[in-house]
Amino acid sequence: MPRDMATLFAIATGQTNILRYDLFALPQHLRPLLSYWWHSAPQRHRKITEAYATIIRTATAEHQVLMQAAGVTNLAKHDGFRVLHRTDAALAAALKSAEHLKEAYGVAYKAMTQQELLAAEPALKFGGVGGLHWLDPWPVSDPGALVQAYADLFIRSGGTFVSGDAASLQQTSGRGWRVATDNGPMEAEHAVVALGPWSERLMRGFGYDFPMVRKRGYHKHYRAPVTFNLPLMDAANGYLMAPMSRGLRITTGAELTYHDAPATPQQLERAQELAGDLIELGAPVENAPWLGTRPCMPDMLPVIGEVARHKGLWMHFGHGHQGFTLGPTTGRMLAEMMDGETPFIPAAPFRPERWTR
Repeated sequence: MPRDMATLFAIATGQTNILRYDLFALPQHLRPLLSYWWHSAPQRHRKITEAYATIIRTATAEHQVLMQAAGVTNLAKHDGFRVLHRTDAALAAALKSAEHLKEAYGVAYKAMTQQELLAAEPALKFGGVGGLHWLDPWPVSDPGALVQAYADLFIRSGGTFVSGDAASLQQTSGRGWRVATDNGPMEAEHAVVALGPWSERLMRGFGYDFPMVRKRGYHKHYRAPVTFNLPLMDAANGYLMAPMSRGLRITTGAELTYHDAPATPQQLERAQELAGDLIELGAPVENAPWLGTRPCMPDMLPVIGEVARHKGLWMHFGHGHQGFTLGPTTGRMLAEMMDGETPFIPAAPFRPERWTR
């Protein structure tokens, strides 16, 4: 979370498209936001970054294992994504930060001039003052298809999917767990809570209080006549354009509002206006945008592990904006912990006890 007064003032007064908030909904966000601000202090944030680096650096390798097993390696490129900057000051600050990340964590990047950006992305009308090319990420052209391929792999490996009511989860007399499903009650020795932004609500019923910042986000696809080769972020305005199988996707920053509030896609509409300066978008593919809620913990780290007072009840949520990215890594960690093994990544920074003590 930004801590400098200029950025906070811009957010508070609606001068930036990076974050939008409903003033009347802020009280329900106040406690986790204050904790988020506290954890964003430089010294604390540095420790968080060190822990986060242990999981994010394995993300592509863990996905690769599943992609190969599922036979869908074609859905990902290995070419990274680009960030466009509109002012010299912003670009200089970004380059300084990128160099620090390269030295401290080995994150690879390449600086790009305005001319290099325009040459790399011929669809661009305007190249800003230049930008960055982050070289390590793997853009995915169809996340839904990739997740479906993983689900199919799970079934081929002997797994079963059933639908049910998570709120019916209860501990049995035999110290196992039972949940009501469409196929009748299901019992197991272990249960994993992986409900994203709804995890906090379920766990409150078991006496646990996990503060969570719920950040909404929107996206929509457009029939751009000529699209980008790689995803491109407009850093000044908090949105990203990504070439997807369904069209050019625009994704927004964060919105803080009521948990079940109706869609208010002003950020997306503003992003669409701004994106029109950079590329010919074409007509939208969908009439209404997609809306999702990101489950963000105030210390920016997911919650992974068994809760102290309920044997066999495991947590796997709070990945923020990175659940799709980190799922294979933290899923493997959790499986190893449930099997009584030492997880391949040290789990201490992610344990539920940091919130439930």
